[in-house]
Amino acid sequence: VVGSHHRFSNTLVVFAMLSVAASATAYMPAVSQGRAVAGRTSSASMTESWQTKAQVVGLAAALALGSATQAQAGPFTRSEIASLTYEQVKGTGLANTCPTVEGGGKTSIKLNGKNKIDEFCLEPTTFQVLEDKLTKAGVVTEAVNTKVTTRQTYVLTGIEGDLISKDGKLTFIEKDGIDYAPTTVQLPGGERVPFLFTVKNLVAKADSSPSSIEPGLKLAGNFKVPSYRTGLFLDPKGRGTTTGYDQAIALPALQAGGDESLFNENNKKFDVLGGSIELKVTDVNEELGEIGGVFVHKQPSDTDLGSKAPKELLLKGNWFATVQ
Repeated sequence: VVGSHHRFSNTLVVFAMLSVAASATAYMPAVSQGRAVAGRTSSASMTESWQTKAQVVGLAAALALGSATQAQAGPFTRSEIASLTYEQVKGTGLANTCPTVEGGGKTSIKLNGKNKIDEFCLEPTTFQVLEDKLTKAGVVTEAVNTKVTTRQTYVLTGIEGDLISKDGKLTFIEKDGIDYAPTTVQLPGGERVPFLFTVKNLVAKADSSPSSIEPGLKLAGNFKVPSYRTGLFLDPKGRGTTTGYDQAIALPALQAGGDESLFNENNKKFDVLGGSIELKVTDVNEELGEIGGVFVHKQPSDTDLGSKAPKELLLKGNWFATVQ
């Protein structure tokens, strides 16, 4: 009986090894169709060890191994991503990445003053919270690194808008797309900071009105940050903006007065704040109409429907878009 048990265990091990090998071979043909994938130079660059894991145990297993750390950006072009099937992308995290600009083309795109931006994608690779710290020199603001606790659903993509010349400056006006994503990060002390990552109503301008888009071009502008919660949300005591109670039911003695300390908690409001972003073009492909680069993004966190002061968040990462 013992011998049969050992033979059965060995059979399970061999079967598991064959399954892993099959998952790797299922992905490899799709990668070979594209060009050699080059790592990014930013914090989201793919290391050689990561590539080795992807080749040995398949892309899905490699991404699973790296999911415990900061989110990794996938250095894949549009054509490489388009060559993958749904099953090859499912569960890997690739849907939460932005493409990279394909190399080989001319690095300048001519503008006619009435262009459009399509497939605009923003992929943050670092998340920091700006906090005031008391030092001997006084109060200073420092950027504290955080850990993303949200699932891989925080990349903004499919955004479109007009790229026009307005008031003598090249201007991008955001119109539509997946332009918001509820996200939560965790500070080193364990505090979690929810925020609505967004670029709603973004108007980004260059310093001038160039005749073409080339590496080095910079755009900067402001956008609106809607409330993290909507009107129908109820807090743990059943209070909301458009529905629910208007006081803390568990504290009936405060109903007759003296509830100043709970005024913001009881009187919910839908805050619309503001944020800013700076975009820099680092890669251009004229033939495919692709542009991409890096960005720095600053916005407030959730206010819990006006009951607490927001924190400032600083996000950095990569972006991609096509010019029509």
